Parts: sequence; structure tokens; C-alpha cells
Amino acid sequence: MIVTDPIADFLTRLRNAQMAGHRIVEIPASKLKKRITEILYDQGYILKYKFEDAEGPQGVIKIAVKYERGTKKPVIRKLQRISKPGLRKYVNSNNLPRVINGLGIAIISTSKGVMTGKEAKRENVGGEVLCFVY
Repeated sequence: MIVTDPIADFLTRLRNAQMAGHRIVEIPASKLKKRITEILYDQGYILKYKFEDAEGPQGVIKIAVKYERGTKKPVIRKLQRISKPGLRKYVNSNNLPRVINGLGIAIISTSKGVMTGKEAKRENVGGEVLCFVY
């Protein structure tokens, strides 16, 4: 199966795992997906993750999905792809998006690597808006 948009595939697999109530989701790895996974972990959206290089040419990312304690609802309310292969969305450092007034995060691919919108603002760089998470 050829995936034309690996980031959309990553987000969809995570979304589907949450809706099905799975504890762990496996996603084919790439440098970009590993970085997005690290950002999600740093921001507290996933419990933990593990990069396994054994299977296939690029390995696998195993993500432990995080649910709220009392309600058992997933911590991630929405994963939204912004820049698509058919329509790329770029912003400069002055126009970085705020997700739900700062409650969510925007993941941005910049010349200094993949980072959150807040980090990009601090570094004063713009780039491609990959997705919103909240």
C-alpha cells in the first residue's frame, strides 16, 4: 500500500486507535514522524513511545495512547492536518497560528527542524504548518 501523505496516515492511525480504545498503536517510522511523536510526548498528549528499528526498512513507532483517568476519554480531542500535499500551507514567523487560543499546539516544519508553533515563534522562524493538535 502506497501512502501519498505519510503525516495524514500517522494522524489517522492515532485517531483510529483512540476511537477504538486501543492502548498501543504501531506506525511505520520516518524521521519526521519520530519528531512529531516526540513533540506529542513533550506536550503531554501521549503516554510514551518507542522506536523499533527491527522491522522493515524504516522501523516502527509504537505509541502508548493517553486517556483521561476518570472518563477514559482520549487526551487528544482533535488531530487536524493543515498543509496537504495538494495544498501546502506556509506561514512566516509573524503569522504563526494559535490553536484554540494557545490551548492546543500547531506542529510546524521549519528550516531549523520540526517544532511547535510556540518554539517557532521563540526561534523567530516560519515554515509549513503540518497539523493542529488539541
